[in-house]
Amino acid sequence: MKAKIDIGISEKHREEISKGLSHFLADSYTLYLRTHNFHWNVTGPMFQTLHLMFEGQYNELALAVDVIAERIRALGFKAPASYQEFSKLTSIKEQLGDLSAMQMVAELVHGHEQVIKTARGIFSMVTEANDQPSADLIIQRLRVHEKTAWMLRSMLES
Repeated sequence: MKAKIDIGISEKHREEISKGLSHFLADSYTLYLRTHNFHWNVTGPMFQTLHLMFEGQYNELALAVDVIAERIRALGFKAPASYQEFSKLTSIKEQLGDLSAMQMVAELVHGHEQVIKTARGIFSMVTEANDQPSADLIIQRLRVHEKTAWMLRSMLES
C-alpha cells in the first residue's frame, strides 16, 4: 500500500517538479561523470592543478546528485538512476575523443552553464507550487555552479 503524501503541494505540482528535478539530476550526474573523466585523463603542464581541481568538483557533484535524488523521492516519485534514463533526460551532450586540458576546462564551463539553465528553467514552477525546499536546493546549486563556471572560465583567459 502506498501512503498518501500530504505536504501542501498538489500531486500534479509534485509530479511536474519531480520531472524537472529529474532533468536537473541527469544534467548534474552527466557533469559529474564528465568531470571525473577529465580528472582521470587530463595531461600537460597544468596536470597537477587541474587534476586536484577536477577531483574537488566531482566530489562536490557526487554529494549534490544524492541531495537532488532524495528531493525527488521526498516528493513521492522515483529518481532516475541509470545511464539510459540519464542519457534521455540530460541536456549535456557527450564529448568523445581526446581533449586538451583547456578544451576540458571549456567543456566543463559549458556543462556547468547547462546545469544552471536547467535549474533556472524549473525554478518558477517550484516557486509557483510554494515548494520552498526545492527552491532552496536550486538556489544552493545555482550558487555552486555559477561560481565553478566563473572559476573555470577564468582559466581560459589569457
